[in-house]
Amino acid sequence: MQLTQFTDYSIRVLIYLAVHGEKLATIAEIAQRYGISKNHLMKVVQELNARGYVQAIRGKNGGVRLRASASDINLGKLVHELEGGTSLLECFGRNNTCVITPSCHLRHAFAEALNSFYRTLEEYTLEDLLDDEAQLGLKKILLFDVA
Repeated sequence: MQLTQFTDYSIRVLIYLAVHGEKLATIAEIAQRYGISKNHLMKVVQELNARGYVQAIRGKNGGVRLRASASDINLGKLVHELEGGTSLLECFGRNNTCVITPSCHLRHAFAEALNSFYRTLEEYTLEDLLDDEAQLGLKKILLFDVA
């Protein structure tokens, strides 16, 4: 399974904000650090704000930060919310035209695998990705303010 770019960017934004701490970060800053489109990140942050993962503050001194602690952000829940409508196979969707569907067990195998994927991710929070060593490395890469 490959996550959509939207989900990938969403996770990157949350990692950045977790490493950044309580300080507000701008979308432009995050886009520059990751080398990705500011316009695309604006959509990502809007969605994360609407879903309650980040707090977006408008205005001259505005920015974004995590709404909850990193330990409260469950990766499985996040990915399922963002990827939930993604069909792995045609037979998962409403417009299934595959003629072998009535006799094929492929759908069941992939559904089981997808459920296992989400169950595994549900065992992790954002905080689990950020142990001390990871935090130091990420700060060096993303924030450029660690000696």
